[in-house]
Amino acid sequence: MSSHLFTPLSLKSITLKNRIVVSPMCQYSSVDGFANDWHLVHLGSRAVGGASLIIFEATAVSAEGRISLQDLGIWKDKHKEKLKQITDFISSQGTVPGVQLAHAGRKASTFPAWKGRGQVPFDQGGWKTVSASSIPFLEKEDAPLELDEQGIKKVIDDFAKAAKRALEAGFKVIEIHAAHGYLIHQFLSPLSNQRTDSYGGSFENRIRLLLQVIEAIQKVWPDDLPIFVRISATDWADGGWEAEQSTELAKILTDKGISLIDVSSGGLVSYAKVPIGPSYQVPFSAKIKKQTHALTAAVGLITEAQQAEDILKDGEADLIVMAREMLRDPYFPLHAARQLGEDIEWPVQYDRAKPAH
Repeated sequence: MSSHLFTPLSLKSITLKNRIVVSPMCQYSSVDGFANDWHLVHLGSRAVGGASLIIFEATAVSAEGRISLQDLGIWKDKHKEKLKQITDFISSQGTVPGVQLAHAGRKASTFPAWKGRGQVPFDQGGWKTVSASSIPFLEKEDAPLELDEQGIKKVIDDFAKAAKRALEAGFKVIEIHAAHGYLIHQFLSPLSNQRTDSYGGSFENRIRLLLQVIEAIQKVWPDDLPIFVRISATDWADGGWEAEQSTELAKILTDKGISLIDVSSGGLVSYAKVPIGPSYQVPFSAKIKKQTHALTAAVGLITEAQQAEDILKDGEADLIVMAREMLRDPYFPLHAARQLGEDIEWPVQYDRAKPAH
């Protein structure tokens, strides 16, 4: 292959056939955390479309960790059966199945976007949320409970149990969600973490929960399978988590055996000023990659084959993680290959539609 986008990448015992990854995208289509045929068709079509790795949407490690009542979950053994059906199909297409393990913290118990967002009232199925400190995401919202030592221990244990189920359900990559204002990010940022114990204050204390989650997962996850961490490189707000701390964290995570840092941004506070535009988050991936020995993934309004190719060629990332463009075009990798002059295999069922080079 002459293009960077279609060059394989090996991560421990797995090899990704190209550098195009389907980003975790919440579908808000589950009942009691169960995957269903929507997830099979939605994710399966993107495997048919040629992506190298599909990371399932933010998958709750506990019922109270769901963003909404409609979130996908992996907090009980019965969730595994349908997930295994989907991972088996994805694997049959030469695509690696991954899962993003998540706990929403104070951003839990909300309505999906098409139902108006906002907290779900208790009388409509909502629940009391938890966080690093008793600070609500929005002032008008019910404040979360500050997690005590026992609550923190449960969160860590829930992540470890979820990782074990993920392995049994056929996943080959775990991504720990430490971004977008969800629970682990709430511990990382001083804007949401005002604790005075060993989990608050200093940088070392604020990253403690994430490191403990990683350690717990590594005890049940095979050494030869990769673990990613998604971070928000900056809160886009004064006094918050920012790029220098992200770079320092990336060094630590890589030393701890994390295979790749998935670099996003924002989501912690409602008043963030985010300069959104094409590739707007790529500089954070580039900074971390150039200042550490970490592998990184770039995400955020990457929509064109040449755009993705240039990011890789310029050494700004090792993987391209795509969300909305993959919703618009499940077959983006097949089309991107043609645009970049690459001749890749199509599914045999579709081969008669493959354009001639």
